[in-house]
Amino acid sequence: MRKLRIGIVDLVTKGPTRALYARVMHANLASIMPQVVGVWCEAEGHQVTFVCYTGFENLVAELPADVDLVFIGAFTEAALLAYALSNLFRSRGAVTVLGGPHARCYPEDARRYFDYVLGFTDRAVIRDVLQDCARHRPLGLHRAAPRQPATLPGVRERWKFIEPTLRKAPFFKIVPMLGSLGCPYTCSFCIDSVVPYQPLDMQVLQDDLRFLRQQLRRPRVGWHDPNFGVRFDEVLDAIEAAAPPDSIDFIAESSLSLLSEPHVKRLRRNGFKALLPGIESWYELGNKSKTRTVEGLAKVEQVSEHVNMILRHIPYVQTNFVLGLDSDRGPEPFELTKRFVDVTPGAFPGYSLLSAFGRAAPLNLEYQRADRVLPFPFHFLDNNHAMNVKPKHYAWPDFYDHVISHTRYTRWMNVVRAVSSEGFGRIRYHTELRRRLDVDPQIRGYFDQETTQIPQFYVEQVRRDLGPLWQWLPEGALYHDHHAYLKSEEAQPLEPVSGVSGAHRDHGAARNHSSQAT
Repeated sequence: MRKLRIGIVDLVTKGPTRALYARVMHANLASIMPQVVGVWCEAEGHQVTFVCYTGFENLVAELPADVDLVFIGAFTEAALLAYALSNLFRSRGAVTVLGGPHARCYPEDARRYFDYVLGFTDRAVIRDVLQDCARHRPLGLHRAAPRQPATLPGVRERWKFIEPTLRKAPFFKIVPMLGSLGCPYTCSFCIDSVVPYQPLDMQVLQDDLRFLRQQLRRPRVGWHDPNFGVRFDEVLDAIEAAAPPDSIDFIAESSLSLLSEPHVKRLRRNGFKALLPGIESWYELGNKSKTRTVEGLAKVEQVSEHVNMILRHIPYVQTNFVLGLDSDRGPEPFELTKRFVDVTPGAFPGYSLLSAFGRAAPLNLEYQRADRVLPFPFHFLDNNHAMNVKPKHYAWPDFYDHVISHTRYTRWMNVVRAVSSEGFGRIRYHTELRRRLDVDPQIRGYFDQETTQIPQFYVEQVRRDLGPLWQWLPEGALYHDHHAYLKSEEAQPLEPVSGVSGAHRDHGAARNHSSQAT
């Protein structure tokens, strides 16, 4: 096999930016699988150029002009940027590969713009792509392993890709790590609900923590596990064996069911500074929040007591909610969250609009069968700029009235986050969209499924966000078949696509919970 010149691009944003928040935080959203693919490609004898794209880099300049093969890892919100980049590098003669959450969720669409689209990915899949390294057009090949990898390269092996990414973060520098894959919970809307839980090698974990303490004065680690601490004692034993108490700062996403006070105290002793438990709903998912069949106000009171206990030990707690679930109706779900914020003022609430990301979860088939999925351009499927599932119990104007009131009320509880794009920026966006539902017939007709013609309001946002890369967006890329998953299941299913995928996987602690799922 000839030695290839390979470019690997980890897209952590969906277009060029100069925002202060992006400057400070985007490098800390780096994913693990692009780095893993880099390690595997070098192990096969190839030359790798790696770029974590934070919105400030010139990707055309940073990758070699004569690159043979380009791997791109992308969330669905960055899919249009990925498509434009693939088109650009194909025009230069390169073969392109898409991995990550978007490749998992929308392989049928991605095959139109890439030579390879990767689902469940291990080293053998990467080796096959490297050996073939051919153009496959007009439809790319879909490749997927039968199961998730048993092992992954650790921080020590990935350091040559981690270290230059950390240099882009001016203040906070967060190293991505994994202690497990999959999740034991079965939340119907979650991308990890169908991925069997699998712990990774604790010896690798210990070696990585020792290595980090040699490289950084006080490391910060963001655990990308979908649900950290399922085998709590085993993981904490490994951490304690590798590092003195409170010598590393940790951030983790976990469920309330795992966060008993003895566990929380042990986490505090070992340097955990931020926890992100998912509450999701006041009417569902009681096993995850340790509330079983308790619902409504009783669940608010029980969860508040639990979170307040955690806050006595852990400085930062973000509680994650999903807005628009089928169990919600009327003002009560929103009022209950306001009540929770009132009685749990130390917690920061994070909100996601219910979205169906292609093949991400079995529940999406039900939404498609019921014709409740809207074909929003991928660019807006970031859990906040569009909800592509028609609410079951709300008219669109009523739903957005609740979202705006709810967001405005709770953002004031945290001044720092309120003034960011997640606060006032989000409120402004929702308010403008709500106004257009009354006055813009294109918008209202699109939301009411009277037309699939994309309103100019959205087209102009994509044009503005992509900047100079807009010219490389392939014709037709703004549109996709929002029923592709259902059609494929009724015809010939693709290979399994769950688990660690391609050159990217879901962020856990570094980003909102299961970004491709909720």
